[in-house]
Amino acid sequence: MKKLVLVLLIAMMSLSQAQVIIGDAVGTAPVKTSVLLDFAKNDNIALPNQSKGIIVPYVRTLPTGAALVGGSIILDATSATASRMKFYNAKTSTWIDISGQDANLTTPVDFMTVQPTLVADASARAIIGAANSTADGVLVLESTTKALLLPIVADVQNIPSPSPGMMVYVNKTGAKRLAVFNGSKWSFFKP
Repeated sequence: MKKLVLVLLIAMMSLSQAQVIIGDAVGTAPVKTSVLLDFAKNDNIALPNQSKGIIVPYVRTLPTGAALVGGSIILDATSATASRMKFYNAKTSTWIDISGQDANLTTPVDFMTVQPTLVADASARAIIGAANSTADGVLVLESTTKALLLPIVADVQNIPSPSPGMMVYVNKTGAKRLAVFNGSKWSFFKP
């Protein structure tokens, strides 16, 4: 009997799927089999300006090395007066600018003074989707079959004070696209 219970328990565990939803228990994806990280849906018509996004890390030195993986996204603040959103292309081993324009992170608010200059523990990170990972990053999504579902907004104008490094998916009729904020301006990418 104990063996049967153990076999059933192992079978049920092998069929279980892990997923993280931030903000509520529902998220935005109707079918969640391919979603690793999701965010609460913003249905509050009374408070339309409550749209939120995900903020990528600021870096003062571009990451390099074997632990760097393709698809990593950062706010390149190596020059605080010319910061840009970038992603790492593993095929070409280069950082690609996705904002297309500079942002000055020192005015009107000096964002760089509130950012720490040193990291206390460079190996500190959160991993979702696996017990461990060889990838380096603040938040590592480790899955070959699941992905991050960005926070969805109707319009970036509904975000009254976006933070530098913010990313959202704009779900507006005729304008469905990725939006990134480099600290000064929004840049948009059509799928």
